[in-house]
Amino acid sequence: MRFLIELSYNGTGFHGWQRQINAPSIQQEIEEKLSTIFRTETPIVGCGRTDTGVHATKYFAHFETDQAFNQTDLIHKLNSMLPAGIAVQTIVPITNDGHARFSATKRSYEYRITKVKDPFATELAYRFNLSLDVEAMNKACAMMLGEKDFGCFCKSKADNLTNLCNVFEAKWTDNEDTIVFTISANRFLRNMVRAIVGTMLEIGQNRMSLQEFQQVLDSKDRTYAGASVPAHGLYLTAVEYPPEIFLPTP
Repeated sequence: MRFLIELSYNGTGFHGWQRQINAPSIQQEIEEKLSTIFRTETPIVGCGRTDTGVHATKYFAHFETDQAFNQTDLIHKLNSMLPAGIAVQTIVPITNDGHARFSATKRSYEYRITKVKDPFATELAYRFNLSLDVEAMNKACAMMLGEKDFGCFCKSKADNLTNLCNVFEAKWTDNEDTIVFTISANRFLRNMVRAIVGTMLEIGQNRMSLQEFQQVLDSKDRTYAGASVPAHGLYLTAVEYPPEIFLPTP
């Protein structure tokens, strides 16, 4: 039977979600703990890859087991065994064709910037204290909406079958000491959000015009976009699935 796990993690100290040969990862930690509890190797499939240092307030993964278990007890056992930076929220049964990655219909990210030196956000937000034209940055957001080829924001030499993504929402929110970029789409390319943010910071500093931003989009070429911002300001915040993949909880 297949189960979907909802979890969150602080990516500091981990080399991303995906299992690495010689570096700690979120996937490895959860697989090892599940395998210990079930006393058999229990692979887990994530909803997507996150890079070293990237965080997730809401992440999903699935695993399969024929062993009966109480969901509340399993959550408690996992949380007692996992490192402090990883927390499991829910475990629910799904259909055998339900998939943490391929069944997802919408994903959302935030990129958090702090305008001030904050000792409590050193690894949780990108410090950037230059003045930004948020109105211009939001105009650029509107230019990205809809289905487009986002090859200009894709990491070089990525092996994607397509660079088409359908962006549902993109906006900047300016608060007193922080500024947050929010974006939702059906899928994301590797390094896409960090490259978008880095390019929009150029717009916010009046170093790139909206016309030039359109030229970047049209180019489909990563070399025309701005530099990627650091990973530690990025958060996966939501993943949505069709209701038909969920089964009643026993």
